[in-house]
Amino acid sequence: MKVQSHIKEAIDSSVLVRRLWHYCNVLRDDGLSYPDYVEQLTYLLFLKMSDERYGGPVPAKFGWKSFADLPSDELADAYSHALAQLGTYDGMLGLIFSNAKNKIRDPAKLKLLVTDLIGQLEWSSLSSDVKGDAYEGLLEKNARDTKSGAGQYFTPRALIEAIVECVNPRLGEVICDPACGTGGFLLAAHRYLLKQVGSNSAELTHLHTQTLRGVELVEEVARLSAMNLMLHGVTEDPAGNLPIRCADSLSAPPREQMDIVVANPPFGVRGTVKYRTSEGLRGFGDLSITRKDFWATTANKQLNFLQHIFSLLKPGGRAAVVVPDNVLFESGAASMIRKRLLDDCDVHTVLRLPPGVFYAQGVKSNVLFFDKLPAAKEPSGHTWVYDLRSEKRFSIKSNPLSSEDLREFVDLYRGNGRGNRSESSTYPRWRKFRSEDIRNSEDHRLDLSWPLSTSPKFSDTGRLEELSRQIADDLHRALFHVMRAANGTSDE
Repeated sequence: MKVQSHIKEAIDSSVLVRRLWHYCNVLRDDGLSYPDYVEQLTYLLFLKMSDERYGGPVPAKFGWKSFADLPSDELADAYSHALAQLGTYDGMLGLIFSNAKNKIRDPAKLKLLVTDLIGQLEWSSLSSDVKGDAYEGLLEKNARDTKSGAGQYFTPRALIEAIVECVNPRLGEVICDPACGTGGFLLAAHRYLLKQVGSNSAELTHLHTQTLRGVELVEEVARLSAMNLMLHGVTEDPAGNLPIRCADSLSAPPREQMDIVVANPPFGVRGTVKYRTSEGLRGFGDLSITRKDFWATTANKQLNFLQHIFSLLKPGGRAAVVVPDNVLFESGAASMIRKRLLDDCDVHTVLRLPPGVFYAQGVKSNVLFFDKLPAAKEPSGHTWVYDLRSEKRFSIKSNPLSSEDLREFVDLYRGNGRGNRSESSTYPRWRKFRSEDIRNSEDHRLDLSWPLSTSPKFSDTGRLEELSRQIADDLHRALFHVMRAANGTSDE
């Protein structure tokens, strides 16, 4: 059944996602992947909404009406021409349409998408929440298509919302994600701050134009992020600065500092590139990043992002960063960076995450919370750890991480203020460690754990499982260092 134009009744975002996804299944017969479909929807939704607004950002000669009512073959040619021309513009247009191409090879199916789905709904009549939630729902479905690799850009929404609730953004603060993917952290911060705005139009304008900053390396993903933000009302500021930049965050020191940084940077080991010398021999080029503001030179992406985030923060700024286990225990550059973090920041909380949380299976990770210390201010003196890993198992399909799974951690994190935190047998997953002991220990390790399974809340079977996991972790670490030594690699 067609959706009636100028629709008035409320539309549930989940219903809209199902309608949008139904057309994806139709278009897959034409060889279109999930990411390609979401990308084409991004173009068409932007063009349709611009057409619905008087004085929209898209020039009429390349807008929706320039192709929507044409016969199939003419529509495909006109649509392809519009995409190519819009990519030459500056600002949000240039970001969304840069190198844009029509990937729907069958003109009849493109016509079906334009007329029967996008063209039948007045998108501007829908609330930002419905449009934005529907688009995020598509991005999540896209991430579940593990063959496409799209999951690397997607952090589970429950974890994002818990992290944002912990860092507690306030109106007037600038929030940045230097590896923003499709914009999940920025949108969660936007939703959180929207509750504080009320009826103040000036605050709302400031939130929509000057509060959120994201950087994304991959062009296709940057356009998805820009569209995601735009569907929630976030756009460029009066000076024309975009909320999203397509760039390499690690290429240079930050141009400005932020109040809050929330991020799940890309995981990965050191990078190398093969090349041919003048003598014709093959070699390896080190892709280590050297910056004057960095404490250590390394090719490890997570360690470089950690250093970049420190530089990105204002004194007194707050950060929450997802990092893999090796960042917390490796020697060499990782040890040096942890020491500098402990010296120059209040590294106050670590959330240990279990496997199965992310779309990349088997990844063990943590959320590292720290504040950049202003001059002459001392750290709190303790690092608190919440162990969500022991005795826990999650999977994307059968047992995904939920907000309820993180509720105890969020409540303990916020509590009555950080200075009033306390240990209790009621919360065996919550424990504090003296920052001074960590700082003075060999390698300044932050992979802090304890035999949680000795608690009466857990069974003997649970204790055996936890012991097996600890042995496997130790073997994994030993193998990691043996392989690095055999390959002659080092992060120092």
